[in-house]
Amino acid sequence: MSKLIYLDNSATTFPKPDVVYAFMCDFYREHGVNPGRSGFDAAIETEEVIMATRKMLTSLFNGSDPNRLTFSYNASDSLNMIIQGLARQGDHVITTKLEHNSVLRPLYHLEMDKVIEVTRLPFDSHGYVDPGDFKKTLRPNTRFAVVNHCSNVIGTIQPVEEIGKICREAGIYLVVDGSQSAGAVPVDMKKMNIDVFVFTGHKCLMGPTGIGGSYVMEGVPVKLTRFGGTGVRSAQKTHLEEYPYHLECGTLNLVGVAGLNAGVRWIQEQGIDNLHNKEMQLWDKLRKGVQGLGNVITYCADGPLAKNPVLSLNIKGFESGDVGTMLDVDYNIACRTGLQCAPLVHEVLGTDKIHGTVRLSIGPFNTPEHIDTAVNAITEISSIRK
Repeated sequence: MSKLIYLDNSATTFPKPDVVYAFMCDFYREHGVNPGRSGFDAAIETEEVIMATRKMLTSLFNGSDPNRLTFSYNASDSLNMIIQGLARQGDHVITTKLEHNSVLRPLYHLEMDKVIEVTRLPFDSHGYVDPGDFKKTLRPNTRFAVVNHCSNVIGTIQPVEEIGKICREAGIYLVVDGSQSAGAVPVDMKKMNIDVFVFTGHKCLMGPTGIGGSYVMEGVPVKLTRFGGTGVRSAQKTHLEEYPYHLECGTLNLVGVAGLNAGVRWIQEQGIDNLHNKEMQLWDKLRKGVQGLGNVITYCADGPLAKNPVLSLNIKGFESGDVGTMLDVDYNIACRTGLQCAPLVHEVLGTDKIHGTVRLSIGPFNTPEHIDTAVNAITEISSIRK
């Protein structure tokens, strides 16, 4: 495992910083008790770590009230709660063809049940949606838009600020899936006119799996879809309306919150821009190294502007899955192949017909030597005659 070249950071960042592992272990050994349910010292200290994490993330996304930063299992979990909590009978929703299944499937189910109508906007040959398309597709019954901030397939970062301005002027809510952007690029909910920002902890925020959440701006009417224990006002028959209880029930993933706390502190110490710039330098090295190969096709990889360090490619004559197997077995390189849970992206690219792409995604612990090995591996595979 020590020789593994890990280029699957869009799936989950690996390894995590040592401080994340250490803080999770120490926290759970000393404070693995239920917060907010009791008045003893350990319970109070546990709640303090949870609130500190809410405050850090609220500041990171430029929210206002840490209580409106709620935790869930992951981004998919929060997106389900937000989408189902915002949608009303007869609504129209705008989204894009860049979305992950964590957005596509909740919308499909509501559409199939004839609750809502959905418009799915295309992206151009460079991988970006046109903000003007949002204005063109507005209807009197348009309720909200759901936008992927950064594609997990092609790495393009969408012009959310422009989209947010259009949504705000039209009086519709903007929900942003920040699974690939939280911790990778600056997010300013106020400046970008974002009403709901959804994040996961195990990617660029450098936390563990099983933790994510959302920040919901004041006045956004997300209705309750889950009900249960909160540890306060237990005699009340209905679930609490105020945040954070509004979108949380039951015991939180405490060790997950602790890991997220340590991960956020680590990226803040390193500097988000510093991390991103380093990763994009490696991405550009990878891009230039493979784009000169005659049998290699890259997708929406013109240059490093408005990008995350994600490169999708194919080698002519090979299935993406076969290339992934060769990279793993012969070169000890871990990557992701197939449709990457974003089938509409591949429909637009035309790669759905050839079973997707080979996706290489760079993280903070990759090195120039890793990229050299990857380029050499792709060069050798692409030279094989079939």
